[in-house]
Amino acid sequence: MSKFIIAPSILSANFLNLDQELILIEQGGVTWIHFDVMDGDFVPNLTFGPKILNDITNKHNLFVDCHLMVKIKNGSVEDYLKPFIEAKANAITLHYEALTTEQINEFLALKTKYELKFGLAINPATNVEKILPFLPFLDLILVMTVEPGFGGQAFLPDAAEKIAHLRKFIDKNKLKTLISVDGGINNQTAKICQDFGVDILVAGSYLFGHPDLLERLEALTDGKK
Repeated sequence: MSKFIIAPSILSANFLNLDQELILIEQGGVTWIHFDVMDGDFVPNLTFGPKILNDITNKHNLFVDCHLMVKIKNGSVEDYLKPFIEAKANAITLHYEALTTEQINEFLALKTKYELKFGLAINPATNVEKILPFLPFLDLILVMTVEPGFGGQAFLPDAAEKIAHLRKFIDKNKLKTLISVDGGINNQTAKICQDFGVDILVAGSYLFGHPDLLERLEALTDGKK
């Protein structure tokens, strides 16, 4: 049994067959999924929103980590997030680079109001030191191991150093913040991330679109495939 969580990214799933693919990964022991939301502004791609999230949570008992690659330009952070909260998101992760300091503080202040996991994500170019002051208030930190916006990219090796730095800081300060990684995850890079202390592996194109999806799920935990 793996000590870390595998969270398949449904960005790579076949949306004409999404229900069956979710059933399949549940059969493989998956309890988390990664729900990527892109606005066509912060990142160049455009994806799905609260309606599909609601359809998923109404039928499947999966922990849904909503990763919002978006800029919040109008209204409050809470107003922007409410449709996702009402659609039963279990965790919401916003991008450090997409937010003002005021918006980050507003986001974290919502912890007293909603029973969610709160996370921040950092891009490959962002110095990990910038996120350290927020770690005591975060449930998870998402390290992007590719440039955000598209699936199927190759893992950036420098990300391993960020994971190690975060692991050392979290352990030293006795924090409960989970470390998640997203991008280029396969059986080989999963092993690298595990060795450096990751808690959550987000995998998309390595899993979906392959007839041996269940075997690939198992390979993420043992690095044998």
